[in-house]
Amino acid sequence: MAITAATEVRNQTKVQEFILWGFLGTWYFQMSLAVFFSVTYVLTIIGNMSIIALVRTHPQLHTPMYFFLCNLSFLDIWFTTSCLPKAIGVILGTSQTISFTACLLQLFFLMSLGGTECFLLSAMAYDRYLAICHPLRYSIFMNNTITAQLALASWLAGFLFTSVVAALISRLSFCNANNINHFFCHMESWIVLSCTDTHVVELTTFTLSVLIIILSCTITVVSYICIICTILRLSSVQAWRKVFSTCSAHLIVVTLWFSSSIILFVKPSTTNMPDLNKTVTIFCTIITPLLNPFIYTPRNKEVKAALGKTIRGTFSGFRKALY
Repeated sequence: MAITAATEVRNQTKVQEFILWGFLGTWYFQMSLAVFFSVTYVLTIIGNMSIIALVRTHPQLHTPMYFFLCNLSFLDIWFTTSCLPKAIGVILGTSQTISFTACLLQLFFLMSLGGTECFLLSAMAYDRYLAICHPLRYSIFMNNTITAQLALASWLAGFLFTSVVAALISRLSFCNANNINHFFCHMESWIVLSCTDTHVVELTTFTLSVLIIILSCTITVVSYICIICTILRLSSVQAWRKVFSTCSAHLIVVTLWFSSSIILFVKPSTTNMPDLNKTVTIFCTIITPLLNPFIYTPRNKEVKAALGKTIRGTFSGFRKALY
């Protein structure tokens, strides 16, 4: 018995790095994808940083809604940064390997930031509920202190939940297999490659994912049910339009984010569809952070006014510098 156990330990080679496969296809497909990812990354950074800069430099935007929007933009910058630069290197074939520690850190930050976004979106829905259903008491229920506490709680909850999963997966053992059929490190790859029992990790991940998504979805859905009930009681068409323009942008982002998150995380562990996972992951980690600034900005009069003021001020300063 002792000899057999010793032999098994020797045969379990400690994996020091993983090899990311990325996307299979022709050279033209790979290059097109690399260009698309690069342009998307640049636009995501510029769009989200612009929102943060606009909110910071215009006092009329110093409200709870825009505070949450700044948090969302800051989160999206890091969410995209944690996977896209590496994904571009994988596609180009210049950086297809990733160390064990780096892979674990990437997985931890992606899951933590994803959980934080769920809670932030639900906090934004609650903010819209208070603003529309209780406008006279809004400043009491959603003051600066409460807003900061909700944002901090969203960040802490996202990272604390994921810390439990990260602690469990860091104890998994990996043998000779180290090929990941994806463009970044994700949970399913660790479970598939591990040569030890993963039932506890799978159950914990599934439970926490369901808990995070159901909790945040419940808050969001209940908030919008109350908002819809309030809208139905309004007789003014102009009031209807004002409420719709205020909530429609957030509702679009919520639908895009939660639908893709449910497909990725709330499914049986035995479901292994790499192509579907890659497609949904692109939509969740790349497309959604890119669309957020462009969804919110055109539908918001305050942001458009601040943006126009900034552009006019920039051109005015440029003209003065020339003459």
